[in-house]
Amino acid sequence: MRDDKMTNNYNPVEVEQQEWKKRQLKERMKQMLTIASPIFLLLLWEFLSQTNLLDARFFPPPSEIVSTFYSMAMSGELFHHIGISLYRIIAGFLLGVIPGVVIGLLMGLYSPIRHFISPIVMALMPIPTLALLPIIIILFGIGDFSKVVTIAGSVFFPVVINTTAGVINIDSIYLDVAKNYGASSKDFFLKIAFPGALPVMMEGIQMGQAIALLTIVAAEMMGATSGVGYLIWTSYKAFMLKEMFVGLILISFFGYLFSLLLRALQNKILSWR
Repeated sequence: MRDDKMTNNYNPVEVEQQEWKKRQLKERMKQMLTIASPIFLLLLWEFLSQTNLLDARFFPPPSEIVSTFYSMAMSGELFHHIGISLYRIIAGFLLGVIPGVVIGLLMGLYSPIRHFISPIVMALMPIPTLALLPIIIILFGIGDFSKVVTIAGSVFFPVVINTTAGVINIDSIYLDVAKNYGASSKDFFLKIAFPGALPVMMEGIQMGQAIALLTIVAAEMMGATSGVGYLIWTSYKAFMLKEMFVGLILISFFGYLFSLLLRALQNKILSWR
């Protein structure tokens, strides 16, 4: 009798709604924590600087950095540096990713190509691209293109290695089915290798965008007359630390933004996972 009563009171729709509400609450909590951590850090920084527990000469309060950001934005100086750096980052990123994906797919699909190119990739990968900057400047001059090539060289290696690994790790049954049904080289390339390698490839692209930001800052510090890296370096040399922190915060912001955009793209194109 009691068991029958409990069974009658059980409502699967209500249980599912409660579970959904719990999941939503957990997601909101995660979002709040994600937002709260940087806000807490900024408030702590402000408090320590205002109370002289941190030397404000070296760590100016965030409120003063925001004021400096606003004045630089109003003068147009900031957007000039941002525009140039974004152009170099995007152009270098694409110049590194596209050949990296193509060569990685070829290396993964065809063993002779893999054995021919792998020693070159393994030999060049440990060399920091910035160490090659003098050679790049000799070859391409001191203009924007040398910065683009420097970024492309940094991005290329993680993309080509991850793409190759992604193709090699494709389940052999898919390759066998494609061969048995006489798939053309184009179909084999675009419908088997590319989608199969995509999850690992996207991780390499994520890594590449982070390296691109690191590289642009260093490249603009060493040989440029504009850009966010140039702003950071010249501000440091002139002991204009508020302007320097503006540049550092911009790099941090763009790194976070690009990471979110690539994650959104990854979720979109890998929705089948």
